[in-house]
Amino acid sequence: MAPGAAKTSSKTASKKAGGAAAASKQELLGYYREMLLIRRFEERAGQLYGMGLIGGFCHLYIGQEAVAVGVQANVKQGDQIITGYRDHGHMLAAGMDPREVMAELTGRIGGSSKGKGGSMHMFDVPTGFYGGHGIVGAQVSLGTGLAFANTYRGNDNVAFIYFGDGAANQGQVYESFNMAQLWKLPAIYLIENNQYAMGTSIERASSTTDLSQRGASFGIPGEQVDGMNVLEVRDAVARAVKRAREGGGPFILEVKTYRYRGHSMSDPAKYRTKEEVDEVKKTRDPIDLIRAMLAEAKASEAEIKAIDDEIKAIVADSVKFAQESPEPDPSELYTDVYVEA
Repeated sequence: MAPGAAKTSSKTASKKAGGAAAASKQELLGYYREMLLIRRFEERAGQLYGMGLIGGFCHLYIGQEAVAVGVQANVKQGDQIITGYRDHGHMLAAGMDPREVMAELTGRIGGSSKGKGGSMHMFDVPTGFYGGHGIVGAQVSLGTGLAFANTYRGNDNVAFIYFGDGAANQGQVYESFNMAQLWKLPAIYLIENNQYAMGTSIERASSTTDLSQRGASFGIPGEQVDGMNVLEVRDAVARAVKRAREGGGPFILEVKTYRYRGHSMSDPAKYRTKEEVDEVKKTRDPIDLIRAMLAEAKASEAEIKAIDDEIKAIVADSVKFAQESPEPDPSELYTDVYVEA
């Protein structure tokens, strides 16, 4: 079970629009903690990038926190998570150590991939995280292979395969859809539609914008869900996962979300107005929404402040760890190249 998703006997609950099931106060506090960790971690990563301590490409997950946390609430030990290059939020939701993630971002030996993967290519198999991937759409076929492995081994594990609205137009995605439905693979395709593929709006890039129906010609069902509401994401994924574990095959979930920052740290995001971004922050922010749920569930300010203070300390500690961790020795260039079989 994912962090923050523990069962509780508390009867205090919240129910939001869109058919989301109730959540106890303790569950909501757990979701809030995980989402706030992603938000604060990414804000600090952006600062470190500006200081020159993180090099290369860096794609922040700010604004999309409810997606990864809502999905992870349905992940069990043995399931696999795979994603593209906007991956820090997925890593943290999966339970990776923030210290190791920050050290990897800064290219240090203490990172989860010994400083060799950086922002876009770190892995952590113990938590079931099979990487961020820099090639647009490449993770979809790899994730389909993970789902095939589950079927081949005869277990009930599920592969959670994230990609964006831009990657949804890649050819290998549809080859993967065909294979997954043909063999009824336990694959959940999670399209994080944050409205912009790099600098191009979905309306300008896709002839059909209901991405949940992209598998219709293969017979794969799909659903759209509000990706700013962690409970709606959690419940939609729960339905898809139940179906997959029971042998029903793949499912496409289009999660409607929004990124606050540019495509990457080098993107000034001049293709959209400040007013557009401010309106989303003001009316649909996922962390503001869960705080409103917590108010309904009678969570105290002391409980919320305790989480805020905890997350602040965790992020500060991850930065300290990263800065104190040495850079990898040049000999590391020759390690982890092959797997002994």
